Amino acid sequence: MGSPAPGDQPTGSPRGEARWPMAAAILSAGVLRYTLPAELRISDAPWLLAIMIVVTLAALIIGDPGGIDRQSTWLRVVTDALIAVITLANAASAVRLVTGIIETTPFTNDAKTLLAAGGAIWLTNVIAFGLWYWDLDRGGAAARAHGLGRPTFVFPEMTNSQYVDNDWYPKFVDYLHLSFATATAFSPTDVSAIRPWGKLLMMAEEAVSLVVGLLVIARAVNILK
Repeated sequence: MGSPAPGDQPTGSPRGEARWPMAAAILSAGVLRYTLPAELRISDAPWLLAIMIVVTLAALIIGDPGGIDRQSTWLRVVTDALIAVITLANAASAVRLVTGIIETTPFTNDAKTLLAAGGAIWLTNVIAFGLWYWDLDRGGAAARAHGLGRPTFVFPEMTNSQYVDNDWYPKFVDYLHLSFATATAFSPTDVSAIRPWGKLLMMAEEAVSLVVGLLVIARAVNILK
């Protein structure tokens, strides 16, 4: 019999990845919301999102303690819902930021405030898309731990298996790096998307990063002049 391909994990002996990197990213996204000016928040009570994040994370940890290897519909639904809330909240803030820059609203007249807000939205966007890549590729973290699912993203470790362990498979940090590289380079770097939905998702992230980055920098430079 041939040796398993890099990233494949025997179904009978799953080795789930640690949850703390994903949890730390989500908590960071919640903290970044507090750095936004009131004009960019979708609610006058940002602590509601913080409570929702903490409660949801607690439910995920209780439902699948230890490594992420339990395949459960409700765990996937809760995870998807949490990522969707972060994504939608940040998208709404991005739209308000772009609108504010175009209409030259008062809060966009301060370069420091503008750059801080733009940076928070951009970084949250990186986190949100990193979470989507992580959650959707091969059916999610638990499925990958069992060696299930067809890959959407081809990582360098898959084609250079001599440098990694036989049971290697992509984990959250790998997807976060993919998201960061996509947002900064506006193109694929060392990871390739081989399925249409992955390519479309990367295009969406690139578009958001490009629009927010260009408008914020252009407006800040204009103010500093």
